[in-house]
Amino acid sequence: MAERADPVLPVRTGLRRAEAASAAQAGWPRLPVLRRMAAMPLRDPFAFTGLLIYLLFVLVALFADQLAPLDPLEILFTKAGKLAANVPPGLDFPLGTTNLGRDIYAQLVHGTRSALAVGLSAAIIVAIVGTVVGLVAGYFGGMVDAVLMRIADMALSLPFLPFVIVLTGFLGASTSNIVFAVALLLWPNSARVIRSQVLTLRERAYVEAARVTGASSWRILFVHIAPNILPLSFVYAAIAIGWAIITEASVSFLGFGDSESVSWGYMLQDAFSSQALSRGQYAWFVPPGVCIILVVVAGFFISRGYEEVFMPRLRGR
Repeated sequence: MAERADPVLPVRTGLRRAEAASAAQAGWPRLPVLRRMAAMPLRDPFAFTGLLIYLLFVLVALFADQLAPLDPLEILFTKAGKLAANVPPGLDFPLGTTNLGRDIYAQLVHGTRSALAVGLSAAIIVAIVGTVVGLVAGYFGGMVDAVLMRIADMALSLPFLPFVIVLTGFLGASTSNIVFAVALLLWPNSARVIRSQVLTLRERAYVEAARVTGASSWRILFVHIAPNILPLSFVYAAIAIGWAIITEASVSFLGFGDSESVSWGYMLQDAFSSQALSRGQYAWFVPPGVCIILVVVAGFFISRGYEEVFMPRLRGR
């Protein structure tokens, strides 16, 4: 039996390697992941709701000039020439006016642009940096892994909001500096999780087959491994949008935001300093607070829905 088995095993092994190599060249691991990722919003109510909320805010930001033609920082006057201060909600001003005569509804609508600019910019940076660092650290390992993960540990050890406040205080109160500070501290979360996935993926048969066919390490990383961790990158990008918007609102509420742009945090800070709560002007601070909550909840819904993509065992629950 041993004499008959000896020549068969190499042939079968060679066939398996050839099949795996052809599969690796065809890029088959990418298709199921991308297919499930695209179809998930249609099958999961959480992911669908989260994406619907984001889509709503994107449409509001794109058509802000049409939805609210008034300048959010313009000081308005009545027909009699008096300052239109603290006007209650009505037909002319759906959410009323501030104590300085500014339209609250215009500020809320135009604040969507600032919120999405901060959230999407931070999300893109977090996704790109976290994905690249996680891929490199998980695939190459050794000293590269140790150095990158120690840098990530240092970033995770810093207190989030105080660090952002101090950094924006030194660099200046601007939207770009807030985005930079947020991205500087959020990328390690995605990088560590992606690294752990790459440690498993690099041992798969199709990756080994790609090595046998002579593919370079960078081709293996970005052609064969990266598509399989795209759901993780997408989920952490969605979560980063909410974190960035909350951070911008917190920094603006504390007075470290960009005074030349209107945001939801700016509205909350303006309402707080003007004692809107004691005067019962709920339409001034409740709507921006609700918008911030919706954005954060949308990120959670998307992450909850896409758990099934990178954790297929959850489908059996």
